This record gives sequence, structure tokens and C-alpha cells, in this order.
Amino acid sequence: MKIGIIKECKTPSDKRVVFTPSKCLAAKKLYPEVEFLIQSSDVRCYSDKEYSDLGFSVVDDVSSADVLIGVKEVPIDKLIANKKYFFFSHTIKKQPYNKNLLLSILHNNIELFDHETIVDKNNNRLIGFGYYAGVVGAYNAFRALGLKNDSFILPKASELKDRKELNAELLKISIPDMKIVLTGKGRVGSGAKEILDFLQIKEVSISDYLNKSFEEAVYIQIDVLNYNNRIDNQTLDRFDFYKNPSEYKSTFNKFSSTSDMFIAGHYYDKNAPNLITLEDVNLDDFKIKLIADISCDINGPIVCTIRSSTIKDPIYGYDPISNKEVDYNQPGAITVMAVDNLPCELPRDASESFGEMFITDVLPSFFNDDKDGVLQRSKMTSKGELTDKFSYLSDFISAP
Repeated sequence: MKIGIIKECKTPSDKRVVFTPSKCLAAKKLYPEVEFLIQSSDVRCYSDKEYSDLGFSVVDDVSSADVLIGVKEVPIDKLIANKKYFFFSHTIKKQPYNKNLLLSILHNNIELFDHETIVDKNNNRLIGFGYYAGVVGAYNAFRALGLKNDSFILPKASELKDRKELNAELLKISIPDMKIVLTGKGRVGSGAKEILDFLQIKEVSISDYLNKSFEEAVYIQIDVLNYNNRIDNQTLDRFDFYKNPSEYKSTFNKFSSTSDMFIAGHYYDKNAPNLITLEDVNLDDFKIKLIADISCDINGPIVCTIRSSTIKDPIYGYDPISNKEVDYNQPGAITVMAVDNLPCELPRDASESFGEMFITDVLPSFFNDDKDGVLQRSKMTSKGELTDKFSYLSDFISAP
């Protein structure tokens, strides 16, 4: 089997890759019959030479590959007909800006396996970049804190070589006494928590957090049922929340009145209650001064997240009175960090992590007749049509 590692051609460019040189070696050891074709790239975080030095073919043309694997959307003019592709297509939520991409995939008889649709039999995602979104998002939160308070300076994560250098920078700073609330206990939340623990910020119970004062920095990590209650006051499990989010009301205001910083790495459904509304930010007891919105749902659960920010310019201010963007140094402004492609700031580490997941949870299906149904569940298109699981997109692609 020939696997082509394609060049990322979307603008702005993405430095990440699914198979790093070391992961190509690991895959080859497990499956000697695999032949990797590495499409030459001047943007990838690993150089062509790093692949060729390990004996892998670096080529301009990958059309002879059986499977083509990338990260971001493949530009329409770069698609190769009659191939199997793996990449984030950003179409499963009917994103209008990628409608023509999906139409072209169907027109070119491409079998599309979207990384986001690769799930186990219980519909749990098997691969993703969420962990490093959490790591970089939390790092950026403290970078923003230092800038806002003019207390310390952290370089941008994108200016650092890897996680080791990022950790070294964190060891140079001192965190003031403050309370930090972190939402989410998935991959994003786990990555953010690791930064908080690395900084030796004390994790406390929810009760102590809400009712006690501390002479040190402390944090809590909360999940959906810690800040949402059923409207009918029944006590059910989190799966009920995922199934019936509209049946819940938010209780997040008890945290916003006691927290200085909010790191948002939560699960969110458009039918779920909002966490922070315009009314909330104008309450006298609203205390949060800095929000690192890793989830970055625009016009979603956090009113302050009015746009996504960029790696180049990651921080902006939000004025609760005018409900508009302002300079983050303006008095009364809430500082917002809402970069929507955080793993790109540590592309080598993020790529290594993603590749490990792909080798463990996806690659075996290439060679065992997909006995666990991983590929079958994730296949979006086949023979020029949407598969049954993704037939809900029919109205999307047929609409004028």
C-alpha cells in the first residue's frame, strides 16, 4: 500500500502533518508493506531532508498513492480524482464556505474520511489535536495575563521550538494570587490542566473555591453538570445533558462571580444554555477579567468571544457596556484570547501526538479488513455519493 503525505496548500498555511518522520518509521515497522510518498513541502514543520534522511521518498507528484493524508482542507484545484483522502474537511456541520469542496469531492469520485468523523462504536472521537489546543491555550492565557498586568513577558508559543522550550519559559514566571476556572474534561481540558499543574497552581474543591479565600493561585476543573442544572431539577447524568441540552439552564454565574480567569475548553451544543451572557458581564458581581476561549465558538456560549483571534495577534479586549471590541488595556475591558488554530503554535509536538493516535486507532483498519468498522463509520463519500450516515448533508449540497 502506498500512502501519500500531501503538502498543506490551504492559505494561510498549516505546518502540521499527520505522519512525522518518526511516525513513518513506526508505521513501517508495524506494517512493512507500507510505502510512504512524502510530497515536497516548504511549509511543513519537518523538512523534506528529515524524511529523506530516513529513507522515505520525497516527491512532487503523489498521484500514484492509494491513500492521501493531510491535515486541513485540500484546495479544489489540488484534488486528485478517484482517490481515498483523509483530512479535516470542515463540512460535517454544513459549513457554507466548504460547500464547493464537498461538491468537488463527490464530482471527482473521491472517498473522503474526515478526521473529525473517525470514531469508535460508541461515537467517541479517536483522533484529534485537542490536547495541544489545551496546552497552547492555557499557555496563551498566562501570556495574556502578563501583558495585561504588565507583570511578565512570555514569548509567543509559535516562536518556540517545542514543548520543552515552552515549559522552560513557564518556569520563569510567577503567578499572582488568583482564582482560575477551567471548563471541560476532554482532550482540551486535559491539555490545559497539565499547564496549570506544571505551574504548581493548586487544584481545590468546588466548595472551597466558591466559599474560601486563598493567599495563592488556585483552580478548579469543572464539567457540564457542574455549571448546568436541569430546568425541572431532576438529577441525571452528563449523557442526558448531551442528549437534551435544551432542557438545562446555566449556573455558571456562581463561578463568574468568584473567578479572575476563565479557561474555556468545554463541550458546547448550540441548543445548550449560554455560559456568559451580555446581562452577566454587566452584573456588579461579575469578576472575570481574562478569558482564554480555547473552544472559540463565535456568537456562542461566551458573549465576549465576538471573533476568533490569530496567532499573530491573539489578544483583544471586550467592553461589556458597549458589547464591542476595544483595546485590551482599556479600563474595564475583559481580555480575550480566542485563537482558533492553537495546535499550529506547537506544530511538531502536535503532529507527533496526532500521528501516534492515527497509528494506534486508524492505521490497523487499513490492514485488518476494517474489522472494528472504523473506516466504515468515518467514510463520508463513496462512488460519487454521500454515504448513508452523512446523507443529512444532501439538502446542504443541493441548495442553490
